[in-house]
Amino acid sequence: MKSQFSSSQSAKATRTALRAQVRDARRCISDNEQHSFAAAAAKQMLAEITKLKAKHVALYLTNDGELDTQPLIRALWEAGVMVYLPHLHPFCKGNLLFFAYTPTTPLVQNALKIWEPKLDITKMMLAHQLDVVVTPLVAFDNVGARMGMGGGFYDRTLVNWQHTGKPYPIGLAHDCQQVEALASEHWDVPLPMIVTPTRVLVF
Repeated sequence: MKSQFSSSQSAKATRTALRAQVRDARRCISDNEQHSFAAAAAKQMLAEITKLKAKHVALYLTNDGELDTQPLIRALWEAGVMVYLPHLHPFCKGNLLFFAYTPTTPLVQNALKIWEPKLDITKMMLAHQLDVVVTPLVAFDNVGARMGMGGGFYDRTLVNWQHTGKPYPIGLAHDCQQVEALASEHWDVPLPMIVTPTRVLVF
């Protein structure tokens, strides 16, 4: 038991260190590069979403050095695609709800200091009704394994997608967020596609 506990703690420490390292790397990207990378990634992502003929797409608002999603959101609006943002579930801890997002949608800061749509049940879309979920991530590897922030929000959202086919998850990340290999947990949901400013990776 002692060795198993130590191994578990060691793995957790490794993931924590890697998470911090990659977050630091993306924070070091200059403002000019951020704008350039966001525009390039938006163009690539829009092309993939168009190929999928998706009409209901969930995204997220940028936080902590992530690729800016605003260029993609504006492009989707212009293309007539409905955009949705996640909202922390008020009753089921660790789960997400999704609400329609337009230029006039009121936003509030949640407990994680991330902006989300104000709770409005009339604007809600269930996860399995979405065509695509563009997922944030901290790190990814060359087989599509994804490391998030550690809360498991998107793993819970996507747990059934391989059986139902929806919502199709696509990761969005800077190129510098790729690592050689990630040690996956049994609850981690691998991604079939990841888009960066320079590449579209399909797994």
